[in-house]
Amino acid sequence: MALTDLAIKVLKPESKPYKKGDAGGLYLLVTPAGGKLWRMKYRIDGTEKVSSFGAYPEISLLEAREQRDKARKVIAIGLDPNELNKAEKAEKLANKANTFELWAGKWWQKWHVGKSERHAAYVKRRLDTDVYPLLGSRPINEITAYEIVDAIKSIAERGALDIAKRAHQTIGQVFRFAIAHGKESKATRNPAIEIRPSDIIETRKKVNYARVDIAELPNLLRAIDNSKSTPVTRLAVKFMALTFVRTTELIGARWNEIDFDNAQWRLPAERMKMKTPHIVPLSSQ
Repeated sequence: MALTDLAIKVLKPESKPYKKGDAGGLYLLVTPAGGKLWRMKYRIDGTEKVSSFGAYPEISLLEAREQRDKARKVIAIGLDPNELNKAEKAEKLANKANTFELWAGKWWQKWHVGKSERHAAYVKRRLDTDVYPLLGSRPINEITAYEIVDAIKSIAERGALDIAKRAHQTIGQVFRFAIAHGKESKATRNPAIEIRPSDIIETRKKVNYARVDIAELPNLLRAIDNSKSTPVTRLAVKFMALTFVRTTELIGARWNEIDFDNAQWRLPAERMKMKTPHIVPLSSQ
């Protein structure tokens, strides 16, 4: 006689475990402690085996029957559902460990060779700060384009539009690397290429900085001299006007980079996004 929910609910524990059958090999094992455990008896190659489906009421009667029917289909083609379940669990565990952060780390280790130390550190910092909190723990072969959209939007919403665009580019590079190692990563597609930053990020209106005409330059230099800024700031602005370097290069300048004999400032390649030193001619001033 098939089980019903009412019949299951009124089952009481006894001094020894006992079974209450349903159909198709499915039964409920009632333990002395009051547990009601779903089991299914079946045969593979003449050997009797038992498969477990969980406990009632966490697994309902309907769900237990669905699992039984699924197992019987597996048995019908000569496979053991217990072994199949072990393989599925192993695959799930492997996927759980096969994260975006794992493959991004492998990509960075290969990619950063030959890059400037400063640029490589910047990219790693952006991964740590902006990407890993959103995608890092996700299996790389399960990440969707929608998740990448949410990640890029999250970065852009704090006003970091340029960082959001670069994050999209880096995510795409990581996926491309993972696909190249598909046997290990199980990644078969690059969801980052399915979207463009311009599809989800507002374009920032370009504002041209005020330019100084050559006739106005003397007045600008006099204004710098007469400003209430600190002496270091006044000298720095003048130095920038004479060298046309970026602020970061100016701040990071070192005395050993200055070649007074040849009137050159030689910025080392590792401080620039370049493979060779950046040479700045120095005027007499």
